[in-house]
Amino acid sequence: MRIKIIFCAVFFPLFSSVAMGQAYPAKPIRLISPWAPGGPAEALARTVTMKMSEALGQPIIIESKGGANGTIGTAFVAKAAPDGYTLLLSHLGPTAISPALQKDMPYDSIKDFEPISQVVSGPTLLVVRNDLPVKSVAELLAHAKANPGKLSYGSVGIGSTTHLAGEMLNMTAGIDTLHVPYKGSTPILVDLMGGRIAFAFIGISGSLQQARAGQIRAIAISTLQRSASAPDIPAVAETLPGFELNSWYGMMAPAGTPKAIVTRLNQELGKALRLADVIEWMKQNGLDPRGTTPEEHGAYIRSEIAKWAKIVRDAKVTVN
Repeated sequence: MRIKIIFCAVFFPLFSSVAMGQAYPAKPIRLISPWAPGGPAEALARTVTMKMSEALGQPIIIESKGGANGTIGTAFVAKAAPDGYTLLLSHLGPTAISPALQKDMPYDSIKDFEPISQVVSGPTLLVVRNDLPVKSVAELLAHAKANPGKLSYGSVGIGSTTHLAGEMLNMTAGIDTLHVPYKGSTPILVDLMGGRIAFAFIGISGSLQQARAGQIRAIAISTLQRSASAPDIPAVAETLPGFELNSWYGMMAPAGTPKAIVTRLNQELGKALRLADVIEWMKQNGLDPRGTTPEEHGAYIRSEIAKWAKIVRDAKVTVN
């Protein structure tokens, strides 16, 4: 009898955990998008989760919780039950940049989450106005060095990825350019085409069409490698090794989520990202599908946090 009791005490938790893992998911899953509804993040989430839902046998419901540059929705998931039924569509901004800009963060990007996978790489284009006498990154840097403090670049706001990309270019290349913040990419494009600013980093989906139409000139892309959406455009890193602005999206769960659940979600997400129609949708929207292991995604997040903290500190960027 004593042997039976010991056997049950040791092995029953293992059997029950396996059974629980096999039963997951037993109800709908929520994926929190920390942005306003109807935007590109929601479109990305729906494209990927539609395929995952089919494989998991349960719907994945997209729930938008925007505000405070993505930190409200991100904090919501950080405090959710670690049962695999509340997930986060994570992003570079609230995950890696906001911790460097805000003193009182409502979450810890490392301790409060279980990384599942990077979903996509989000390139931005380095674009210049047509009458600027440059056609490459090398020529832009030479022109900026010959005209210190005279070239201006636009961004979608102080502390945004497009702002910090400009600051990173300044520091990496040793140039001095003037930052001009805007409220969105559309007015940046208007002023670029009107000759009021010299250059900008803008999301590829919001600028490639204008570049192809000859309204502005695209001279480089911000990710380490060229994008499948525009393979003819060189990476900034081909001139400035190591330069990278990857406006990535990922998927994370609250800290403490069982490893079996994280592994299952990682596998199904990876399968979805390898489907031909998903790859084509990504290409049409200027995104490059990724799919990484949880460990790889966690390591990348840690490197991104350290990288952007240094850029914010060295560039003395502050937000009100």
